[in-house]
Amino acid sequence: MNIAARIGEILIANGTTSSDAIAQIRTVTSSYGLHYCHVDITVNTITMNANVGVQRRTPVNVFRVVTMMSENYHKLQEADRLIRSIRAGATRPEMAEKILDDIDNEPIPYRNTRNLAGWAVMGASVSILLGGDLLMALVGGLTAFLIMGFNKVLSHNSLPYFYHCVIGGFIATIPAAIFYDFSTSIGHTIVPSQVIATGIIVLLAGLTLVQSLFDGITGSPVTAASRFFQTMLSSGGIVAGVAIGLYVAELLGVPLPPLETMLGKPSLSSAGWRIIGGTLAAASFAVTCFAERLAVIVSGLTAAAGSAMYYVFLIPFGTDKFIATAACSIVVGLAGGLISRRYLVNPVITAVAGVTPFLPGSGIYRGLYAVLNEQMVVGMSNIFNAIAVCMALAGGVIFGEWVARRIRAPQLYIPYRAFKRAGRVTFQQIRRAEQAALRPRRRKH
Repeated sequence: MNIAARIGEILIANGTTSSDAIAQIRTVTSSYGLHYCHVDITVNTITMNANVGVQRRTPVNVFRVVTMMSENYHKLQEADRLIRSIRAGATRPEMAEKILDDIDNEPIPYRNTRNLAGWAVMGASVSILLGGDLLMALVGGLTAFLIMGFNKVLSHNSLPYFYHCVIGGFIATIPAAIFYDFSTSIGHTIVPSQVIATGIIVLLAGLTLVQSLFDGITGSPVTAASRFFQTMLSSGGIVAGVAIGLYVAELLGVPLPPLETMLGKPSLSSAGWRIIGGTLAAASFAVTCFAERLAVIVSGLTAAAGSAMYYVFLIPFGTDKFIATAACSIVVGLAGGLISRRYLVNPVITAVAGVTPFLPGSGIYRGLYAVLNEQMVVGMSNIFNAIAVCMALAGGVIFGEWVARRIRAPQLYIPYRAFKRAGRVTFQQIRRAEQAALRPRRRKH
């Protein structure tokens, strides 16, 4: 139970839904012969209960708290390998504990330079995905680099994440205003809203909002409500940061131009570049989460398939963005589920990385901008549209993974043989047999 709880802690800390984590925990306990174990996960706590014994039932409880949420897909991949090994009956309990100790004590795979470079590439790729040119990609990459660089400095001082969002929203706004003023002086205009939207997508990367919807759809309402409230609080921090940035930009004499509150559809000629941008954004996000090389490639391929499906539905078929987003997320869940099982990559990595480029950063910014300018109807309409996009992403990914499980089902687990043999009799029965064997000897003496 301790081994299973420690594995569940790694899964929950790296974005696995509560239902999937419970299924993996039960797989571990069943593989070691403990078939009747109750598991409950609420937000960041794991509670396990089992009764041991035959005639005298002794309850055993294990309680574990996930102290820190992170995106370290290297640890997630190592935990996934350990689960597969336990299911195959190839790992003794003492060896599993040693592997978990190594996973907990393992340092970060690479230094901050590569991590920040991944964020910069992601920012540039998201700018291309939003319809920007090379100059926009340069500004978006610089903005993402500054946001995550400041966040790393603040994280070392244990500043709450709410203030990270405030500073991130401020940093996303100021470069947009400065580069907009500079670009007009050289005769090349950039779109400030796309730069700010890029910063918002970088801040929202990790899919807290989409993960809350994941938990709600899969039957964990308490966890879903907690994560949704956390997302709303972080979004409030972004609102405050953007508002401060707009005010400071006006003080500096570089105010932002009026913003169109609704987005138009992309053209067919730009779809190819947007697909490339989405592919690079997903792969670079996997790099920032310390994913292995194979997982990075699989995430990029999954995002490419989803991006292609998105623009097929949006442009040739002429559907709205919600249907196109749902079709894209279904392909991400299906392709990610099949490819990840083929190459032994955790499906969470491909799902999160594949959907990240489609987070509604532009919709959130336009909604916040309208609210700040007292256009409540337009602002709330954009915000609710952004939530609807996230619901389409979450529902599509879950349905795609469900289909992938039906097409390529996981292998049947092989219980650990030593426990299987020992499970034929209980320890209490062995003890009574030993005591019965000693009674005739005592009478003879």
